[in-house]
Amino acid sequence: MNSLRLKLAVALLAMFTWSVAYARVAPPPKGTPTSFCNPPGGSPSNPMPGNMCFQLNIPYGSDPLQKLDVYMPAAGAYKAPVILMVHGGGWYQGDKMDTPVVLNKVMNWVPTGTIFISINYPLVPKVNALQEAQSVARALGYAQRHATEWGGDPTKFVLMGFSAGAHLVSLVASSPSLVNSTPASVRPQPWLGTVLLDSAVYDVVSMMNNPYHESIFDDAFGSDPKLWNAASPMAQMKARMVPFLAVCSSKEDYSCTSAQAFADQALGYGTNALVLPQDLDHGAINNNLGLPSDYTTQVSTFMSAVYSGTLK
Repeated sequence: MNSLRLKLAVALLAMFTWSVAYARVAPPPKGTPTSFCNPPGGSPSNPMPGNMCFQLNIPYGSDPLQKLDVYMPAAGAYKAPVILMVHGGGWYQGDKMDTPVVLNKVMNWVPTGTIFISINYPLVPKVNALQEAQSVARALGYAQRHATEWGGDPTKFVLMGFSAGAHLVSLVASSPSLVNSTPASVRPQPWLGTVLLDSAVYDVVSMMNNPYHESIFDDAFGSDPKLWNAASPMAQMKARMVPFLAVCSSKEDYSCTSAQAFADQALGYGTNALVLPQDLDHGAINNNLGLPSDYTTQVSTFMSAVYSGTLK
């Protein structure tokens, strides 16, 4: 094995090992829909953040994992901007209430008047990665149609995803055919921007043609080159996309190289595509977002620009 391929294999293995080791799931409520508010300072009887209201385990489809959680300012909201978050976990694990997925992001943006939605989706091996992306599209369309019930503006959505979730989000963003195949009742309307937090892969075809790729990719993408193509954001991108910010780990050689290649292709179609390297490991790119830092400020600046319409 040459050194570059060995580095890639080791880096990918480390990436997914981190996700397994450090994803600490907050104690979830029961699986049925739940609505409640926590006072300032929180509630001893509930681990959710204080001074917020919640609607949890809302079904957006018939599968038991097609559910979403909504985090809202306790004071209420009206035509508020919305972040829809897609968790990672190598396509086969992860949860919408994992602490690194939710806590710091919610604590940073919800008090400013933003609605935060975190979704679950069916996982490998029950489905493949393309079908997972179809669930993400369905969740987005459902959330847009119900946003006003939560105080959100259906025209002010930003899609965000981490790792495998970032791959799914980038596929939804780059594949009009995937979006158009969503049932009309939950078909997404245009959203304003996309934030990709250290995507697990952008070029699925090249990854699957690399004989040294990890077995986790076989589980997610199978052996059919037609599926590889359909599930590859780079293969599906054939036109201008909504603006996106691709955050990448400069600690991993492949991460920013692949993010830049995706951005360069998008720029060729006239997309406002930005790459944000961070001197953070893969997991910290997810967990640290929302903590006071230049990193959080830059992501907030991007989202403010798309919400305001100054970046289109």
